[in-house]
Amino acid sequence: MQILTLCTANQCRSPMAELLLQRALDQRGVPATVTSAGSLPGGVPVSGGSVRAMAQRDLDLNGRRSRTLTGDEVAAADLILCMARSHARTAVVLSPPAWPRTFTLKELVRRGEALGARETAEPLHGWLERLGRGRGRTSLLGADPNDDVADPMGGPDSAYEATAALLDDLVGRAVAVAFPTAAGDSS
Repeated sequence: MQILTLCTANQCRSPMAELLLQRALDQRGVPATVTSAGSLPGGVPVSGGSVRAMAQRDLDLNGRRSRTLTGDEVAAADLILCMARSHARTAVVLSPPAWPRTFTLKELVRRGEALGARETAEPLHGWLERLGRGRGRTSLLGADPNDDVADPMGGPDSAYEATAALLDDLVGRAVAVAFPTAAGDSS
């Protein structure tokens, strides 16, 4: 299973979410590979605030460099978790068929907690289809704090720490509804 986390520069939110999500899935025994990318040109070091926030959680972002999102990555991902609506729009423009499996992290948690956890034998794509019922593409228009994780870029370490704490909480909740058991490897 391939899971992709997205943000703007791939220097703060998506790399933190990638590490937090990979650890949560590994702890649950879910065989998945989590990667991250951004819509801006890659090759830039991950922000120092992100490195320090993840070090507080025994996760290492040292030496990581940003990556630019490609349409092939979006097309290959089983689940795309975006830090903001704008990132979901970018993913869906690159690969329109990705719409049913592209959500902001906050949206997936909100809808998943309302819908209920995925059943043990239910394929991920089937649960995502149920999760997205009644969801229109216009729901990606604009920005909304109900869907968007604020970008700490350029802020003090306390902003990175607050973002890391929020992502840690959201990732835990996302894994609880999308991968409630180790049988969560069905795709």
